[in-house]
Amino acid sequence: MTETAASDFRPSQRHIRLDTILRLRWLAVLGQLAAIFIVAQGLEFDVEIIPCVSIIGLSAVLNLVLQTAVNPMRRLEPIHAAALLALNIVELAGLLFFTGGLQNPFSFLFLAPVLISATALPARLTFGLGILAVACASILFFVHFPLPWDAEDPVVLPPIYLVGVWLSIVLAIGVTSLYSFQVTEEARKLADALAATELVLTREQHLTQLDGLAAAAAHELGTPLATIFLISRELEKTVKDPAFAADLKTLREQTQRCRDILAKITQLSSTGAPFDRMKLSELIEEVVAPHRDFGIDIKVRIAVTATAEPVGSRNPAVLYGVGNIVENAVDFANSAVEVNAWWNNETIEIVISDDGPGIPPDLMNRIGEPYLSRRRAQDAGGGLGLGVFIARTLLERTGAKVSFTNRTFPEHGAVVQIAWPRERFEAIETLEETIG
Repeated sequence: MTETAASDFRPSQRHIRLDTILRLRWLAVLGQLAAIFIVAQGLEFDVEIIPCVSIIGLSAVLNLVLQTAVNPMRRLEPIHAAALLALNIVELAGLLFFTGGLQNPFSFLFLAPVLISATALPARLTFGLGILAVACASILFFVHFPLPWDAEDPVVLPPIYLVGVWLSIVLAIGVTSLYSFQVTEEARKLADALAATELVLTREQHLTQLDGLAAAAAHELGTPLATIFLISRELEKTVKDPAFAADLKTLREQTQRCRDILAKITQLSSTGAPFDRMKLSELIEEVVAPHRDFGIDIKVRIAVTATAEPVGSRNPAVLYGVGNIVENAVDFANSAVEVNAWWNNETIEIVISDDGPGIPPDLMNRIGEPYLSRRRAQDAGGGLGLGVFIARTLLERTGAKVSFTNRTFPEHGAVVQIAWPRERFEAIETLEETIG
């Protein structure tokens, strides 16, 4: 399989709906109005009501304009979404300016727009919003109106405490935004890798369907071709005209050629078993055959046991998964690859090993992760990223357990063990159930 980056399965830019931002802005408007009302009327503190309500009113007007002039379901360009989030930061800074600056406990709301950006927008825009939030917090440290409080017992916070508040805001913006961005990015890559897995499985399904159609066509065409062959042979015996007899001979020979071609198609299953069922040895030979002409000696060993050889569905997920691992072994091997298989009444196991450099220790526990660094995979020789993830996911969906190890020193090379419960292998689901 050609190694594919997870980014190949997602748009180059991230988009967020206008409706999402508008809902958050309306929530902010209602929360700010409620806070102003509670402080002014409930607690009877002296609040700069007019400038605060003016800022909130302008925010509400902008929301109405955007909601009526633009389709709320429209997905905004990242720069436009970042502009609206930046406006949220500036509006919050304006309200805090009139209500105590960093002394106001709501100053930690600077974190909200940056977190939203970290989960939905590119890193450069999130970084810009973080700088804007830190800049606003820094200005409010020096310039702000007094905190609304009881005039007879005003609150006087020491400068060292305000420095701590400022530092905590800065650290919260940096640490939580970075964490949110990393978690979201990994979840996004995982979703993209699963989408790629479904695409690969669908492709394998199409190839399998083509095989089935070919076998069905061979079966259906066999009878009329046999009839044409017999009739042309009988006519060739009775016709005296040499030119006509030569044409009949050509017709008979070409008919026989068609029958030979169809015979090869019908022999794709060497034992004559139903086309959608195959023995374990046949499965291994089918996935190994395409890789025998690359200068690598592939040794296949099938352990003969007292129990009958398992027969399973010709499932594309199994064929692709095992085939991908064999392909990787051939890519990494210096000279030889071994494919060993054995079974008993409970278990079926395939072990694929090579004599290459083996799996680097620092990557051993991360093999098969779709977000394994492409650069690190290339440094290790390629083939350790999305392709292995797809193979492992497909095999595990069929009930297999896949493990990666290295050979014991002084030998070198990677070893991949694939094991199924025998009952599960012999009753592997249809392709639709595997996808689900």
